[in-house]
Amino acid sequence: MRLERVELRRLRLPLVAPFRAATGAQADRDLLLVRVTTDLGEGWGECAALGEPTYTSEYTEGVRHVIRAHLLPRLLGRELRGADEVAEALRSIRGHPMAKACLEMAFLDAELRARGESLARHLGAVRPTVECGAAVGLQDSVDHLLEACARALEAGYRRLKLKIEPGRELETVRAVRECFGPVPLQVDANGAYELEDLDRLARLDEFDLLMIEQPLAEDDLRGHAELARRLRTPICLDESITSPRMAAAAIAAGACSIINLKAGRVGGYLEARRIHDLCRAQGVPVWVGGMLETGLGRAANLALAALPGCTLPGDLSAPDRYLARDLVDPLPMQDGRLPVPTQAGVGVSVHEEAVRELTVDLEVVAPERPMLRRP
Repeated sequence: MRLERVELRRLRLPLVAPFRAATGAQADRDLLLVRVTTDLGEGWGECAALGEPTYTSEYTEGVRHVIRAHLLPRLLGRELRGADEVAEALRSIRGHPMAKACLEMAFLDAELRARGESLARHLGAVRPTVECGAAVGLQDSVDHLLEACARALEAGYRRLKLKIEPGRELETVRAVRECFGPVPLQVDANGAYELEDLDRLARLDEFDLLMIEQPLAEDDLRGHAELARRLRTPICLDESITSPRMAAAAIAAGACSIINLKAGRVGGYLEARRIHDLCRAQGVPVWVGGMLETGLGRAANLALAALPGCTLPGDLSAPDRYLARDLVDPLPMQDGRLPVPTQAGVGVSVHEEAVRELTVDLEVVAPERPMLRRP
């Protein structure tokens, strides 16, 4: 498998409404798409990075630079046996998992399309559909929060995830519990708390939550282990889990009893599968998180979420919940479930006209044409 040409496309996708979390707010989605041309055919990859480095240190423009300047020179013209060798080819570059994951996804799409195999089958999916959960961002008022939750439940979502921040968490969770009763409910802090907030977080125990996701900073395994000992509510780690090694360390330390899987955060879908396998062997449930993906990225996430160890509803809402316009035909959600794509490759067909119309910048990289940019 030989890489012959790459398109790096920067897209600007309007959101249905601004999405707010403890890490910041987004009014639109600043997105990087990669299309690779190989001797086997073409494939698409979607980058999980946001426009600013608020979730992790990676961000859209930085990812594009790293791919162009450091990753592609290690791949262009190189013979690979398959997409599973992409990570090894890029190992000399430290960090930048979202950049690497985007390229690996594109290689997987190209290789699996050529073989007539779906990503779901390649990863080992065991379910034809997966349960969907809705993430509700920080709202300006309790009334707006309840309205957003009501819309999600009326649409059929099987779980609510509320973004929380210090000083508003009790009001937020209490209002939702009182309004909607025993709906499956969890909260996500995106690392906004300190261990000194333990008493405040402990008050969430009364609300029978599925989990508290990433309450402390990503590098604070000791603090999370202390929280896990003191709280009845399970601790789930997200940003802290960057590799199978970190997943194993977190489990051994007692820092979590649930793990959120995001392929971009860990370097790709193949690495995410390794973390899934490790967690399953340890009896630790996992679920698939979201990063405001288009239908392309969500199709790949559905394949991951259909693995046997993914036993909790993920952030797998239909893209039209967030995006005013998508890049693929929508997958139909029925009874709170989305179908796992079975077509070859990632499983969906990209609408190239929509991609072109939403593109704000394009670079083409090939051995004979190292860089060509046009609007």
